[in-house]
Amino acid sequence: MPRVISVCNQKGGVGKTTTAINISAYLACSSKKTLLIDIDPQANATSGCGIDRSVIDSSIYDVLLGNKDIKDLMLPTQIEGFSIIPSHPNLTGAEVELISQEQSQMRLREVILPIKDSFDFIIIDSPPSLGILTVNALVASDSVIIPIQCEYYALEGLTHLLNTIELIKNSLNPSLAIEGILLTMADFRTNLTNEVINEVREFFKGKVYQTVIPRNIRLSEAPGFGKPAVLYDNESLGAQKYLELSKEILGVELQKSDVTNLK
Repeated sequence: MPRVISVCNQKGGVGKTTTAINISAYLACSSKKTLLIDIDPQANATSGCGIDRSVIDSSIYDVLLGNKDIKDLMLPTQIEGFSIIPSHPNLTGAEVELISQEQSQMRLREVILPIKDSFDFIIIDSPPSLGILTVNALVASDSVIIPIQCEYYALEGLTHLLNTIELIKNSLNPSLAIEGILLTMADFRTNLTNEVINEVREFFKGKVYQTVIPRNIRLSEAPGFGKPAVLYDNESLGAQKYLELSKEILGVELQKSDVTNLK
């Protein structure tokens, strides 16, 4: 069955887009046909996949407003089986324009439905807010990955996100579940990182991924070159941790030698 997973946290700077790009890339490398939908007006997932935002004529903005067919906006990436629906800064306007539409919270789910069965995974990179775009992502998703940075106040603000997820589950998307909590930007040289990991694992019990994403310069550099980590430096620690995360999501033993199908 195809799976739609949104990557969501209203707090910025937690590795949300890095996670969306890299799990999409590794899922595609493991022969899972994958679509990444960028609904963040910052469009960082778009540029991080090597798409020049300045030359994009149409984006997810046009799809949400009913001006374009989603099938016409799928762009290939440098990895076979990995496509992206780009975003654009004008998506900011959709926050206002969607409100006036009937069932505005359902627009993304409606436009995904005709293409859902064409993919094994659809990953949605949502904006760092709990506005209408994030609500659309959650309504369209089967589950949500929540990245949490290993820092003081790691759990701050998460109550609002968890309440939003519960409200959407009760009223708009009964099947919505937490796919997993992902600890990011860990620096194991500090006691703080281990304290945060223990706190988050205690708070969320069995929902926390075993994989912890470290601070890694190669992960930080890759978006500037428009590449997922698997293409920029697959041997880096950050890249290997996203490979491990993909194993957890797939629930199978994906070996390093299975990372194939690269152009």
